[in-house]
Amino acid sequence: MVAFDLIRPHGAVGPLVFASPHSGMERPADLKTSPDLSDVSLRSAEDVGVDRLIASGAARGIPLILGRISRAYVDLNRDPSELDPDLIADLPGTGTVSAKTAAGFGVIPRHSGDGRALYDHRMTRKEAVGRLERVHTPYHVALAGLMNEARLRYGTAVLIDWHSMPSRAAGGSGRSRPGLDVVLGDRHGASCEARLTRRLRALFEDLGWRVGLNQPYAGGYSTQIWGRPADGFQSIQIELNRALYLDEATLTPGAGFDRCQRTIERVIAALAAEWTPPGGP
Repeated sequence: MVAFDLIRPHGAVGPLVFASPHSGMERPADLKTSPDLSDVSLRSAEDVGVDRLIASGAARGIPLILGRISRAYVDLNRDPSELDPDLIADLPGTGTVSAKTAAGFGVIPRHSGDGRALYDHRMTRKEAVGRLERVHTPYHVALAGLMNEARLRYGTAVLIDWHSMPSRAAGGSGRSRPGLDVVLGDRHGASCEARLTRRLRALFEDLGWRVGLNQPYAGGYSTQIWGRPADGFQSIQIELNRALYLDEATLTPGAGFDRCQRTIERVIAALAAEWTPPGGP
């Protein structure tokens, strides 16, 4: 099983690393979800198309790590300890269960993105650990390699963790798109230098997008573990309103896909230029 795609552009330079952990669509044979679950429900938590939206980063010398496996199987942006006792039958004493896990959105989700039950059965701890070893662990080992390599070479490493959000979460209502277009999550200022957040906000706003900060998304597991500016690691999460580029009913590219992609390409170009050391491409 190949858990992710790693794109290392020839001549890559600079401390930026792009990740899209939730854009994967592949479903391993042992997923075994409830047979009455629709395809749209099964995919409703995936960041459909985000890998395509950020693909231009490679041309700017930015390495990309892209999840290949559906989020319904394993959530790459959750702590591996967030195992759900309501889904996994033989967990030892679990202690405190996080709010997200209790709601069915642990590292192995119990619910789809639209709130439906993914399974009509429970799984064993052995099955759950096997999923993590095949998908979660190798992804994060590879991401750690990119971040440590960047910091060693440039003195700092900057993770941009790309995601998408349903328009309802952004205060939107589909086609009309009121509310936010993008939410930046920097863990309330803890995961990166303020100048990175300010610059990203300005880049999006200058292109006409409405930008929110930390509400309703302040950053997930990857932002937390790599958001350590004092240690030379910075991280910020970017949530894109799906109504910008996606038909949310069918999870297929919408009329705004090309326009959205061009906007993101302009942001990436500006960001890459500012973080490329002198003498870089």
